[in-house]
Amino acid sequence: MTRMEFIKFASEKLKLIRIEGGYTQDKMAEILGMSKKTLVQIEKGRSTLGWAGAVTMCTIFKNSEVLEMTFGGDPQDIILSLAFTDSESNEKTMGGKVWWINIKLTNEFRIQRNIISEHYRILDSKDRRICSSFDYDYIKKRMQELAEKGEVR
Repeated sequence: MTRMEFIKFASEKLKLIRIEGGYTQDKMAEILGMSKKTLVQIEKGRSTLGWAGAVTMCTIFKNSEVLEMTFGGDPQDIILSLAFTDSESNEKTMGGKVWWINIKLTNEFRIQRNIISEHYRILDSKDRRICSSFDYDYIKKRMQELAEKGEVR
């Protein structure tokens, strides 16, 4: 997934997210910090949210079922993977039971790929995200580094 694809998907879901939250166009425009006219143009497919707008919407409405279904879970992980080549964290996850496929397993770590966005992450044995990226070569290299260090978090 590229930033442009992320922006496109987020823009296409703006109206559904607004309806899901029960907001009028006026209120949604206020929440997102844009004019109602701009919001209407995005909802009609004549414009897009842009990177900042897509990130804002996904951050504010991070618990949206529409977003979860669109991006295969929490869009925050995708945002970080698009913003940085290699996103490191120690955040607890649900373990990837719905949106993730295990690619490689060791005793302490596993590489997973998101079935929708197709980005990768490494989880430890306690389901904490170590890092995530769209660059599989980076993920493989990071996994090797973790294995060599015998790192356990």
